[in-house]
Amino acid sequence: MIIGVPKEIKNNENRVAVTPGGVEVLKQNGHRVIVETIAGVGTGFSDEEYIKAGAEIISSADEVFAQAEMIMKVKEPIAQEYGLIREGQIVFTYFHYAASRELTEAMLKQKAITIAYETVQKTDGSLPLLIPMSEVAGRMAPQEGAKYLEKPMGGRGVLLGGVPGTPPAHVLVIGGGVVGTNAAKIAAGFGARVTIMDNNLYRLRYLDDVMPRNVITMMSTSANIRKESLTADLVIGGVLIAGAKAPHLITREMLKDMKLGSVIVDVSVDQGGCIETGKATTHENPVYVVDGVVHYCVANMPGAVPFTSTFALTNATLPYAVQLANKGWKTAVKENKELFLGLNTIGDHIVYEKVAEAFDMPYTDAALLLN
Repeated sequence: MIIGVPKEIKNNENRVAVTPGGVEVLKQNGHRVIVETIAGVGTGFSDEEYIKAGAEIISSADEVFAQAEMIMKVKEPIAQEYGLIREGQIVFTYFHYAASRELTEAMLKQKAITIAYETVQKTDGSLPLLIPMSEVAGRMAPQEGAKYLEKPMGGRGVLLGGVPGTPPAHVLVIGGGVVGTNAAKIAAGFGARVTIMDNNLYRLRYLDDVMPRNVITMMSTSANIRKESLTADLVIGGVLIAGAKAPHLITREMLKDMKLGSVIVDVSVDQGGCIETGKATTHENPVYVVDGVVHYCVANMPGAVPFTSTFALTNATLPYAVQLANKGWKTAVKENKELFLGLNTIGDHIVYEKVAEAFDMPYTDAALLLN
């Protein structure tokens, strides 16, 4: 199979879909890998490193898309890439369709086979291709929140860990999954007073067992979120419903009662966000203020630490990419239920039910299209 790796062109997206080491593995499996020139420069990989690993360097994205049978990316295609995608071409990347009707309609129009990293799912319900980036974003969230709590950045002027004789910041983490767990761990390490919420009592018992003493667990209810947001200096949103739009848990009304200069970091913004006033921002312009509350809603947070993120992503995606390339997408998804769940569109059919529900569009069972 010919596997294409274009350069990411989303604002300040410095990651690349495959490391040179990943290229070497794909080559060892008998596949041709074409990489757009300087695709890896943001991560620190030169064209020469890719060539040494066995890749061919291609001068433009147009050529990569034109030649490749499978495109591997990091972020969803943006408008200028839509027309490059061919009917029947496999596109393997993060899509987060439920956050964008425009993207959904564009991929249906192109009639591609789109397999979303974020909905590949194991039998235990875990999301193996989302986990590494959720770990990165979760660990970044307190770091970014601490920065924007500084007065010159528009925040209250609160030090996350406080100092002796002065209380630490109160950090509210909504969601006890991978993002929330990592965020709470790092915030606690800074010395903050942390409250982590989830709607799963068994998860809260686990978190209560493993977290340090400055982390308090609490059931996620509207009443508890409203109460805790009143005293929070930093709120971190880490809510995920696989493949679906995130629910709004912090409402516009709640903002009016929050502290002036408090900060919200909405990690779930790439899936629609869990803050009613949330809207996706970029690393170039990461924040805005509503009712005196600073909103940090960067939709590709791990792009700021591309070296760490690219290795973590390739570690997770490569085994699945090898299966798709070795067997072809139809056989691969038939034999691997995890990959089957990654299918979001086949041609002009939506085959992931929650995406169809998000836009009240027709849904087709993927199994009916695999014969």
